[in-house]
Amino acid sequence: MNRPAPAAARTPAADPPDTGGTRPGPLGRLGVWSTRNFKAVLIGWLIVVIGLGAFAPKVTTALSGAGWQADGSQSVQVRELAEQHFAGNASSAIQIVVTADRPVTDPAVRQVITEAADLAAADPRVSTVVQPQPGATISPDGRTAVLLAGAAASPDDMVRAADDLKEPLNALSTDGIGVHATGASVLWSDFNKANHDAMMKSEFMSWPVTLAILVLAFGSLVAAGLPLLLTMAGLAASAGSLVLISHLFPVSVWAMNFAMMFALALGIDYALFLVVRFRSARRTDRADRGSNPVRAVAETMDTAGKAVLLSGATVLVSLSAVMLVPSPAFRSMAGGIMLAVLFVLAATLTLLPAVLGKLGHRVDALSLPWAKSHTTASPRFAAWGERLWKHPLRYGALALAALIALAAPVIGLRTAMPSIAVLPEDASARAGYTAVQQAFGPGAPGTLQILTPTDRAADVAAQVATTPGIAAAMPAQAAADGSAWSMIQAVPTVDPSSPDLSRTVHTLRAELPADTLVGGAAVENLDLQHLLTQKTPLVIGVVMVLGFLLLLAALRAPLIAALGTAASLLSTGAAFGVARLVFQDGHGAGLLGFTPQGFLDGWAPVFFFAMIFAIAMDYTVFLLASAKEHYERTGDPRAAMTGALAHSGRVVFAAAGVMVAVFFTFALSGPLPPKEMGIVLGTAVLLDAALVRLVLLPVLLRLTGRAAWHTPRLLDRVLPRISFSHD
Repeated sequence: MNRPAPAAARTPAADPPDTGGTRPGPLGRLGVWSTRNFKAVLIGWLIVVIGLGAFAPKVTTALSGAGWQADGSQSVQVRELAEQHFAGNASSAIQIVVTADRPVTDPAVRQVITEAADLAAADPRVSTVVQPQPGATISPDGRTAVLLAGAAASPDDMVRAADDLKEPLNALSTDGIGVHATGASVLWSDFNKANHDAMMKSEFMSWPVTLAILVLAFGSLVAAGLPLLLTMAGLAASAGSLVLISHLFPVSVWAMNFAMMFALALGIDYALFLVVRFRSARRTDRADRGSNPVRAVAETMDTAGKAVLLSGATVLVSLSAVMLVPSPAFRSMAGGIMLAVLFVLAATLTLLPAVLGKLGHRVDALSLPWAKSHTTASPRFAAWGERLWKHPLRYGALALAALIALAAPVIGLRTAMPSIAVLPEDASARAGYTAVQQAFGPGAPGTLQILTPTDRAADVAAQVATTPGIAAAMPAQAAADGSAWSMIQAVPTVDPSSPDLSRTVHTLRAELPADTLVGGAAVENLDLQHLLTQKTPLVIGVVMVLGFLLLLAALRAPLIAALGTAASLLSTGAAFGVARLVFQDGHGAGLLGFTPQGFLDGWAPVFFFAMIFAIAMDYTVFLLASAKEHYERTGDPRAAMTGALAHSGRVVFAAAGVMVAVFFTFALSGPLPPKEMGIVLGTAVLLDAALVRLVLLPVLLRLTGRAAWHTPRLLDRVLPRISFSHD
C-alpha cells in the first residue's frame, strides 16, 4: 500500500522556491517572474520607452487643436455644407482683420491687404481668399476691412493653418496699420497654445515640490526616485502612442496635457503604495525567515498589487464614461488619459517589482540624516484611528458638516463655453475679435450662418432680419457650385458669449422652416454646451454605477462599497461649490490674477467629475483594500479600521500632498481654464484625502461594524473571491 508523502516532502514541489510556504497568487507570481527576469523586463521596457518615446517630441505638432463640437448637431451640419458648397466659407475659415488710422482705400493699406491675401492664398489649406466688400466686410467708418480665407481642410488642419499663418500675418503690421488673424480656428490655435504653455510651466514648477514631498515621505532618495521612474516610462510611452494614433484619427492636444498630469499623479500613487508595502514586507520577512527580496515582492504584489490593479481599473472605467459624450475632443482626451494609465499600470505591475527585487535592502539607500527607520505601521495614524474609533460621531459630524457647507454653493452653479476673455490680451484671435466688435458691433464676431433651400431663401432672409436679437441680415447668397443651398449671414445684437444669443438661436430654429439649418462658430459652442448639459447626468450615473460594481466585486461587501462610492460625491460636490465661489462669483480672483466670466467653463462638470471620481476612488481602494486585508486576518472591525489607517494613512496623506501640490501649481500660472482645473482638482483631492478618506470613511467603518463586510448569500455565489491578505 502506497503511503502519501509527508507534507514537508510535498512542499518544494507545490511552491515556487524562495517565496516561503504560501503559494503566491497571480499577481504575486507576476512579481516573482519580473524579479527573476529583471534583465528581460528592463530590456523590454527600454525597447517600449525608446521605441515609442522617439515619437514623443512630435506630440505637440502631431495632435489636433480642434474637435470641440457636438457631432451630429445642426451647427456641424452647417459647417460641413459650407465647406462643400460655399468655397470654404465655414466657421473654420480664417478671418484676417486689417485696421488702419486712415481709410482702407489708402494705397498703403491696400498694399497690406494685398500682401495678406497673397500670404493666405499661398497656404494649400486655404480654398479662396475673399476680398473686403463695401457694406459687408468694410466697416461703416471705412477704417477696418476683413478678408475671409476659406477652409479647404478639416477643422483640425485649419487650426494648424492658423498656427502657421497668424504670426506672418501679424508681421505685416506697420505704423498705423494692424493685421490680425481671428475666427474660430485662430481662437483654438491661441487657446491651445496658451493652455499648453501654462501646463508646461506648471509641470516644471511642480517637479521640485513633488520630489521634496516624496523624499520626506520615504526618507530615502532611492525610494523617492522610483515613482518618477514609473512616471517617465509611462509618459514617454503614452506620448509616442498618441502620436501614432493621431495618424488614424484626430487626437486633441489636450489629451497629452491631461495624460502628463495623470501619469505623474497615478505613477506616484501606485509607486508609493507598492514601495511602502515592499519595505514593510522585507522587514517582516527578514525578522521571520531571513531577508529575501523575492518573498517580499510576492507579498507586496499579492496585497498592494491587487489594490493598485483595482484602482487602475476604477480609473479606467470612470474615464471611459466620458466616451458617452459624442465630441471628438472629449473622447480623445479621455482616451489619452486612459492610455497613460494603462502604461503606468503596466510599469507598476512589472517594472517596479523587478526593480524592487533587484534593489532589495538598497531601496533604503541614500537615506536622509534625520530619517528614522520606517516601521510597518505609522504610530500617528494608528493613534488617529483609535481616536476616531472612540469618538466617531464627533469627528464624522464635523467632516460631514464642512463638506456639505462647501458643496452648498453648487446649487447656483452656471456653466457656459469659454469666452474670448480666456485668451491673453495680445493673442491674435482676441485682438482681431476686439477690432471686429469695435468696427461692426458687439455681435459681429458671432455672425450666424443660416442655410436654406434656394427657392425660399428670400423669405427666410426677411424672416431672419425681423427676428428679435438680430441686428442685421445680409442678402441670401446662392451656392457657387449650383447646389440647392443658399446662405444667409446674420449678425446678432449681443456678444457671442452672452446668454441672450442662445435664446436668439432657439427662436430661429423654432420659427424657421424645418429644412433650414442655423450654425456658425458661436452656435457650435452653444450646441456643444447643450450636449454637455444633456450628457452630464448620464456620465455621472455611469461612473458611479461602474465604480460601485468594481468595489463590490473586489470587496464582496455591498454596504461599504455603496458608502465608499457615495462618499466620493461629497468631495466632488464641495470642489464644485468652491469653484462656483471662485470662478463664477469672483472670490479670490485678484489673488489668482483673473477676471471672472460669471460662469464655470461648460466642459468642467463632465470631465472634471470623471477625473475627480477616478482619483477619489484611487484613495478609496487603497484604504478599503487595507481594511479588508486586516478584517480577513482578524475578523475584528476595530482592527480593520485602525489597521487600515495605520498602514495606509501615511500613503494616502503623502500621495494627496503630491497631487495637491501638482494641481495647485496650475492655479498659479496661465489663462483661466488651467486655473479652473487646478483649483477644482486640487480642492477635490485635498478635501477627499483630509475629510473623506482619513475621517468620514473610517467613521463609516466604525459605525457599520461587521455589517460593512457582510456578503449576502446570493452575492456570495456570484462574486469572485478576491483576498487581500497574504499569509
